Amino acid sequence: MEKTKRRRGPLWIGIGVVLVATVSGVGALGLGSDGSEGEAAAQQRAGRTVAVARTTLTDQAELAGNLGHGPEVPFLVKAAGTVTWLPGTGAEVKRGQAVLRVDDKPVVLMYGALPVYRELGVTPPREPRGTDTGGAGTGGKGTGGTEAGGTTGTPTTPRTSAPMRGMDVKQFETNLAALGYTGFTVDDTYSELTARAVKQWQEDLGLPRTGRVGVGDILYAPGAVRISGSAVRVGAEAAGTPLSHTSTKRMVTVSASAAETGWARRGTEVDVELPDGRTVRGEVGAVGKDATAPDGGGETSGGAEEDGGKSAAEVSVTITFAAQKKLGRLQSGPVTVRHVVKERENVLAVPVAALVALAEGGHGLELADGDRFVAVETGLFADGKVEVSGPGVREGLKVRIPK
Repeated sequence: MEKTKRRRGPLWIGIGVVLVATVSGVGALGLGSDGSEGEAAAQQRAGRTVAVARTTLTDQAELAGNLGHGPEVPFLVKAAGTVTWLPGTGAEVKRGQAVLRVDDKPVVLMYGALPVYRELGVTPPREPRGTDTGGAGTGGKGTGGTEAGGTTGTPTTPRTSAPMRGMDVKQFETNLAALGYTGFTVDDTYSELTARAVKQWQEDLGLPRTGRVGVGDILYAPGAVRISGSAVRVGAEAAGTPLSHTSTKRMVTVSASAAETGWARRGTEVDVELPDGRTVRGEVGAVGKDATAPDGGGETSGGAEEDGGKSAAEVSVTITFAAQKKLGRLQSGPVTVRHVVKERENVLAVPVAALVALAEGGHGLELADGDRFVAVETGLFADGKVEVSGPGVREGLKVRIPK
């Protein structure tokens, strides 16, 4: 990762120092000098004039970043069998679609945060309960007693099915309803009505109508995914992490100095310059919690050297885009991220080149209507301009930029 390029005040101050040094004779002109200095001053006054303007100055810092789809996340597949189909890299998979096929059966994507950890279905019926005497009856026909070998008069409990309950049930039912299946209530109970809807879903997928959802039948992700790569080929065993995925949305990741992340707050707007030269607006979507060395050497420790360890540590910052279409067709590439370091609104400013060094010390501006100078206080340097203030400074004042 390239080092941060800061468009900071010190850079413009350096430029200003060079400029004012070259025109120090102009400042001296007003205090008397020999003829050669006057000649030089006359040449300096031949420069162009500008007006003191009221504006907003913004000091920005630049960070090198990368456009992509965010971090890769492996799919943990629990289906047992042979991979018979895989999607191509870059393919987008949405809810209800197959992430891959195992033994020619689809493993379907659903949306949610809770992983699959058990089979879902209606618990099998319990065995009937009752008292069996196992002996001869106590009476014959017409006596009201039981027949030989029968049971006592205790009634038998009907065979019943027990519904399965849990947040994983609700998560699955939410997806089933989102796919258009009805006839059940979305709650945390997997009932016979849920099983009936599941059978219809299985029939539509070309699967046996069991009414049960196996641990290898579905996979969960926060939303639609983009397949970023595969670790197996068709014909290999499926279990494990055969595929990785990313977000379908493009985003930018940058590594920011851990000591200078005050700007990186969720929602902070930044400008991103794309490889084709266009600039789009993005915002901070996430800030990493772990600092690492610039070479990715791992988490920094409290034992890092005073300057080296702390100043070199970096934190990952993710930039997101609400308007994906503004990124065009570009899917990846290097970008430049600019964020605001300091901003001054409604201030008076002139080009840095208009500053001159006064013989009595400090900075000033040469008035365009004569051989006179006005002393100024300088503020923020940004975008080739400098904030100026002082008793003789006003908006619209014409000043000269020396050659």
